[in-house]
Order: sequence, then C-alpha cells, then structure tokens
Amino acid sequence: MSLRATVVLFVLTLPAVAQTSLHLIPMPREVKAGPALPLTNGIRVDCAQPCDPEDAFAVADLKATLAERRILTTEAGNAPHIFVTRFSTPLGKQIYREAAPSTANAFPPEMQAEGYALSPDNDGIALTAETSAGIFYALQTAKQLVLGDGPNATLQVATIRDWPAMKIRGLHDDLSRGPIDTLDFQKKLIRTLAAYKDNLYSPYFETTQQYASNPLAGTPGYSLSADDARQLVAYAHQYHVTVVPEQEAFGHLRHMLLWEQYADLAETPHGAVLAPGQPGSIPLIHGMFSDLASLYPSPYLHIGGDETVDLGIGRTKPDVDARTLPTVYLDFIQKIVTDLQPLHRKILFWGDIAQDAPNQLKAMPQSFKNQTIALAWGYSPDPKGGFPKIIHPYTDAGIEVWVSPSINNYRQVWPNQQYALDDIQQFTRDGQHLGATGQLNTLWNDDGESLANMNWYGILFGCAAAWQTGESSITQFQQSYGPVFHGDTTGLIDQAQNELTAAMSLLETNKIVSHTEGTDTLFWIDPWSKDGQAFAAKMRPISAQLRLHAEHAITLIAQARNTNPSLREPEALDAMDFGARRIDFIALHFQLADEMATGYAHAQLTAAGDWKKAHPGVAAQLSDINGVNGRLQDLTYGYAQLRDMYEQQWLRTYRPANLRPVLERFDYTNALWLSRIDKLRSAQRQWTDIHTLPSAAELGIPATPAN
Repeated sequence: MSLRATVVLFVLTLPAVAQTSLHLIPMPREVKAGPALPLTNGIRVDCAQPCDPEDAFAVADLKATLAERRILTTEAGNAPHIFVTRFSTPLGKQIYREAAPSTANAFPPEMQAEGYALSPDNDGIALTAETSAGIFYALQTAKQLVLGDGPNATLQVATIRDWPAMKIRGLHDDLSRGPIDTLDFQKKLIRTLAAYKDNLYSPYFETTQQYASNPLAGTPGYSLSADDARQLVAYAHQYHVTVVPEQEAFGHLRHMLLWEQYADLAETPHGAVLAPGQPGSIPLIHGMFSDLASLYPSPYLHIGGDETVDLGIGRTKPDVDARTLPTVYLDFIQKIVTDLQPLHRKILFWGDIAQDAPNQLKAMPQSFKNQTIALAWGYSPDPKGGFPKIIHPYTDAGIEVWVSPSINNYRQVWPNQQYALDDIQQFTRDGQHLGATGQLNTLWNDDGESLANMNWYGILFGCAAAWQTGESSITQFQQSYGPVFHGDTTGLIDQAQNELTAAMSLLETNKIVSHTEGTDTLFWIDPWSKDGQAFAAKMRPISAQLRLHAEHAITLIAQARNTNPSLREPEALDAMDFGARRIDFIALHFQLADEMATGYAHAQLTAAGDWKKAHPGVAAQLSDINGVNGRLQDLTYGYAQLRDMYEQQWLRTYRPANLRPVLERFDYTNALWLSRIDKLRSAQRQWTDIHTLPSAAELGIPATPAN
C-alpha cells in the first residue's frame, strides 16, 4: 500500500536499518513492529486536507517535538513520512483495514472516542482515528516511534490498533502542603500527561485558589489567581486534558478555619473539619464552588471529604451520638451535592469514610447516585487482594467509582518507587476488573518537602496502567522509561532508577521508618539524640549497602550523560542525582555520628593511659572529629551543599512560596553541628591546656556503639 502515492507523484522505498525492540509508554493494545527507516534527510509530516484545526495543532505539536530533538521536518519526497487523516476519509478506512484486516470496515465502539490505528506505508507510517483526541494520541505514539536525535534518528515502522482501558486517566496534584507549582510547570505537567495519554489534571486546593466570594481562602503569592486558572484551562484544552479542581469542602480545612471569621464553622476550635450543622457551612462551600465552576468549565467538581477525623468530637457530637457518624457524614455530603446541583456538574468525593457504611450507601437517593462519583483511594500495595473491599461498597450501591493509587512521594527524599508501582498496578487492575471508569493517580507533599521533578516515574506508570488493559507489566515499564522519557539507549538511566528503587526498598523492608514517617525523618534526625540512637541501631546493618545503591545511581546517571549529552528531560536527571545524594547522606551522617562517638571514646581511653606514647595521640584523634578534615566539617559542608541544591530544585518547578521553612530546616540542622564544632574546639583547648577531657555526655555525644 502507498497512501502517500495519492499525495505525491512517486513512492520511495527506503532502506531499513536494524529493527529494534519497541519501547512504548503506554504499550499499545495491539502492536507489531516493522523495520526502522533512517531520517538522515529528515521526515515529512502531512495531514490530509482539509486538516481539522485540532488535528493541525497535534501535527504542530509533533513537529515541535521533532525540532527539539534536532530532527529536520521537510517537504522533500526522499524522506520518510508520517501521514494523518480521519477515519471518515477513504484513506482513513484504508489505513484501518491495513491495521486490522480481520475487522469490520468501521471503528468498534470502544475505539471511537479516543482510539486510533497506525499502519506502515512504503515510505513511513500512516495513522487514522475518528476523533481529534484519537488523532492526538496516535501522534503521541508516533513521537515515541521516532528513535534518537538529529540526523542519526530513525522512524520505527509499526502496525498498531489501540484504545484506552479506562475513560478517565488523570493526575491529582497537591498544591496545598507547601509546594505550589508555577504556571509554567503546570503547563509542562499537562503536556507530559497528554503525551502519555492521560486526559485529566486535578489541582488540589485547601487554601491555594483565590476566590472572589472568599478573599480569605487564598493568600496572593501563595495561591492560584483566577487568571492562572483561566490560562491553565485554555492551555489544557489544546492537549485534550480536562482540568478538574478539588477544593476541600469538609475536612482538611485547618488553614481556612484559622480565620476568626470562620471560627463558628469549625467542628473544633481551629480544627480541620467543617461542622455540618452550622448555618454558615453550606454558604461558604457554595460560594467557593460557584467561583470554581466559572473558572474551570469541566464536567466535574471535586469536594474532597476525606479524613474527617474530627467529626463528632466537637460541635457535631450530639448529632453523631444520636444518628451515627456515617449518617451525619453522608447527610452533609448529600446536602453539598444538592446545593451544587444548579452548577450541572458531577460531584467527586473521596471514598474513605463512606466505604465503611455500605448499607447506607445503597440507601442513598438515586439522584445522589446519579450526581456523584466516589474516589476509592489506597496508597499501599496489597498483594492479598484488599482493593476490591474499598471499591465494592460503591459499585454495589450503583455509584460510579474511580480508583486513586499514589506515586508514594510524600515524606520521602526520593519516591518509594517499588511501593508506588505495585500500588498503581494492583489498584488499577482491580478497578478495571470491577468496573471503575477512571483512575486518578495521586501525588502528595505532606511535609512540604517533595520535589516535583522526582515524580515522573510514578506519574508515567500511572498513565500506562490507566490506558493499558488488565495488569500492566512493571518490568516492561522499567525497561521502557529510560529510552522513552530520556532518550537513553544505553540502559544506564533504567539501571539508575533500579538502584534508587532498591535503596528505598532496603529502607522499607528493614522497617527503618514507618510508612507514615518516611525517609525525610532520617535525613533530618540527630543521630546523637534519643530518637536518633534508636534509628542508628536500625541503620548500622544497612548503611553501607544503602550508600552503594545511591552512589551507583549517581555514577550511572553521569555515565549516561557522558555517553549522550543530549539526553531529554535533563532537570529530571538532576533530580535523580539529587535524590541519590540525599539517600547517600542519610547513611553517611549516621556513619559519621557513630565514628565520632567511637573516636571520642578512644581519645578518652588514650588520655587515661600513657598518652605521650600513644599513636595517634589524643590531639590527632580529636582532630579526626573536628579539624581540617574532621567529620563534623563533613556534616556541615554536606548539609550546606544539599541546601543549595535543594533550593535550585525547588525553584525550577515551584513558586518561592513556602520554600523558606525547608531552607530554615537545613540551616537549623547545620547550626546544630556547627555548635558541636564549638564544643569540640573547647574540648581540644582543654586538652592542650590541662590534658583532661570533658565527658562525652557533657558534649552531647552518646555512648560508643556496641559494634
């Protein structure tokens, strides 16, 4: 077949270079690889005329990607091509028959909304779809079929028929726990989500969206403005991404309820939960969501409703005692839904509270069931098959449900990747099996320290799992991430990811910290404190192994960059390197703390004996702790360097708002070790002057480790 022959006067058959195994994210439902065509003379990208404006945007988006990768787009007839046409044309039907010769001459229903077909032509590939979304996703696959950069690039020919397993595929972006994305980074998130076939982006607000109806809700400079919202929506629309705002409307409202104006609406004084029975609660919610509806014209609004832990212990206690907690909870959710009905949106709410009242869910009015979607969330993998129990209460009640796994980035110096991949894989699989219509992958910034460029691995696997049918292959993804996201053909970036995954898994499997505490605790804790000593005992057996994983990752990233200085997404690689350095420093600072305690004990023993004959002498032993090459100096330099690197990482993706508390944490921790330099220096002077040493306890140094 030569579709292109209908557009130009000749067809050129190009020599094929060695065929490569396909690395695609998501992996198409039906795919067969062909030869790879050299792009030495560039590539043609053609859209059958008249080209729909939305298709033209998708073509321009592809050309922009090719330009970034220094691949020439040309009109020359001796270059391979990517040809685009709608299924409604004769050429579109021909493309589809080539891709699926055994099927009827029509897109099946499941393919019509977002599916596409791609088939070889004599001089390239041709693709078709019924809708602009399908064309867009076909071209995103075409991007990944272009391998390499510049004149050495190739076009991987393939036959593909593809469509999504889930209608809704999205990312929930926490903008309320410290970090607040810049508008530019939100746009990058949207572009990237779309490139991997997600179609929804949900920014999460507690008090980080500004409202005309509620000026206290969002502090300027620390929140999104109305203009930010409008720009975001318009930008996302081009990429077939719907922006769905979540404004907490029940729990997680502490920052709003701190205002004296809203004191009477809080369940407990300065608490986090809105009291359902207070007359001002519904008007407050109504005003914010009316503003949101005008800013975000999506089919959905998300009211939150999770973790209402204070409910029933304050103002609402008599009502809860009389009617039960689930009844009071669901009654208020229903009141919110009823009040927002004139906005004509489906109302999303988190499913963690009501899932424990399945009979009451079944008894909810049909109007409520028609207007709501429950988001079942579970952020821990469950090999015993526990996810159905949090999905069934809603499907059994006839309420639409989406599943919400997590990339497990919160409270971590680097996301716990294996934990995240297992969670996303299992939860999305079970959701598909039980009829969930969507997946909303989540990232959270609970302690305000998470860095956005560390999150891509979990985000992309979430995209893959929601698009692909059934249980997505983790191994396949791990082998595809480096080539697809970074353009790394050496496998070094994937190896580096595996090293970081192994490092975090080592901390997890050895139960160094609880899942709720995270590895940020290990980074900050003083190893000489009472709590730090408990952690130190757990760290000692694994510190060396942990450091080797982290250092190997640093080395692999550097090797990959040296091999190919044009690797894509360099800021994500910087974040990988920084994450590895923080993991390494966690173990190092425990090691150095132990060595200093041991070193000071040895100095005391030497001082108590014939110190004049000892080698090394007391002064030399103290100098190893505090001196030009002292371990205390290693710690202060380490924290200072990581502080500067952290600030650079933050400002690449986030607004300056809320950066200072983290930097102050670096400064505070560094000041602790600087104060110990002064104490050790005093001990060194004491030794020089009178040849005695203060006790370890006087210096805050713990007893020597047993081993």
